[in-house]
Amino acid sequence: MLVDQAEKLRLMVRETGKTAHIIAVTSGKGGVGKSNVAANLALCLSSTGKKVVVMDADLGLANLDVLLNVRTRYTLAHVISGSCRMEQIIQPGPGGIRLICGASGLTELTELNQFQRQRLIQELSTLEHQLDYIIIDTGAGISAGVLCFCEAAQLTLVVTTPEPTSITDAYAVIKKLVTSQSGTKISLLVNMAQNRNEALKVYQRLAQTAQQFLSVSISNAGYILRDEHVSEAVKQSEPLLLAYPRCPAGYCFRSLAANTTRFLEPAESESGFFRRVVNWFL
Repeated sequence: MLVDQAEKLRLMVRETGKTAHIIAVTSGKGGVGKSNVAANLALCLSSTGKKVVVMDADLGLANLDVLLNVRTRYTLAHVISGSCRMEQIIQPGPGGIRLICGASGLTELTELNQFQRQRLIQELSTLEHQLDYIIIDTGAGISAGVLCFCEAAQLTLVVTTPEPTSITDAYAVIKKLVTSQSGTKISLLVNMAQNRNEALKVYQRLAQTAQQFLSVSISNAGYILRDEHVSEAVKQSEPLLLAYPRCPAGYCFRSLAANTTRFLEPAESESGFFRRVVNWFL
């Protein structure tokens, strides 16, 4: 039965032309502003007229609904349990984006049983051909549940800060992704930077280390300046780009969106995210 379902998914992917660009936003440790990055990147892409969904895949500490001030009764937990379809839990968000809410305390994907995995894959696969971008806000760290999304995405945006512990943990994520040979493109974003020079030094340090020891090139997604407007927007439960669109960090997010779209090649049906997720689970 499971094999039959997998073949149906593969057939659907082959028959549908367009696939969405998939971006996984991740980090080695928590507290680096990863969810803020995912939310504001989604807003930037949506402002260009693209159809964008941001999914809160931090199944332990979901918080995108709070950041975006979106109230919902339904989350990914309801999809996994079978009580809701994916279309039923997608919520309209600010700035034209749409949100799939996660749920705190959910068991990680790698621990779901076979039936639950099958259900989640089937539901997610229906979105890939309806959208231009799907941004996945993963949990922090290098657990199998986090790495699954990163390894299946076309582009993984690794978020770090200039703090030494954050840099070390970001490298751990990069190393895991490289050794898995998933083929995802890896890009580094330095968040909470004091200035451009500080961010550039962090990028060069990580990029040179990755090149020397992992033989991989890490692209530079840019940086987000440390800006008091970011914390003010969080307190207001409003995305930075809507609350303070002309603040320094806001211009950085626009630059990030431009860099991100440049890194992505045209999506192809045979290399789509959900086709690769099928191969991961089945």
